[in-house]
Amino acid sequence: MQSYFILGNIFSLVAAICLAVSVFKKTTKSLLLWQVIEVVFCILSNIALVTYSALTTNSIALVRDVLAYKNKLTQNATFVLMVTCIIAGLMANNRGAIGIFPMMASLVYTLFLYATRNEQQIRFALIINLMLWFVHDFYVGAYPSAVMDIGLSAWTLFNIWKNYKVKLATPHK
Repeated sequence: MQSYFILGNIFSLVAAICLAVSVFKKTTKSLLLWQVIEVVFCILSNIALVTYSALTTNSIALVRDVLAYKNKLTQNATFVLMVTCIIAGLMANNRGAIGIFPMMASLVYTLFLYATRNEQQIRFALIINLMLWFVHDFYVGAYPSAVMDIGLSAWTLFNIWKNYKVKLATPHK
């Protein structure tokens, strides 16, 4: 069991690094590509750490992120993914109340990905997503991801503020 915990944390670390890389990307497309890669490693971490609601949520998130990357996240696809996330997440939940956090994180992020292609708004949704995942990651022992959740939230918030300041300083024509 200890080796699964270590393996889960190694996958968690790789996922956290991929997510960190995504935050620095300038375009929505490259941001989403790195998040697709991140979710694959999250799924592997979820398997090793035996957190099934997160596993089902991340599996659905992988489909969502691929569709968003290909710019094919339609209203119908969003609805189906959200309903599937809720049903599958509740059915697979083996963590009680903590198992609800991955579903909430995914639902919020899915709504934002459908509603906007604006990088700043997607980054804001990412902060909400990361805070919800932080609670889950800390509880299940995915410590590299939990630390990265906090760090990336702070960094993303700083970048939102910095971009907002630049926008305010730019004269309007």
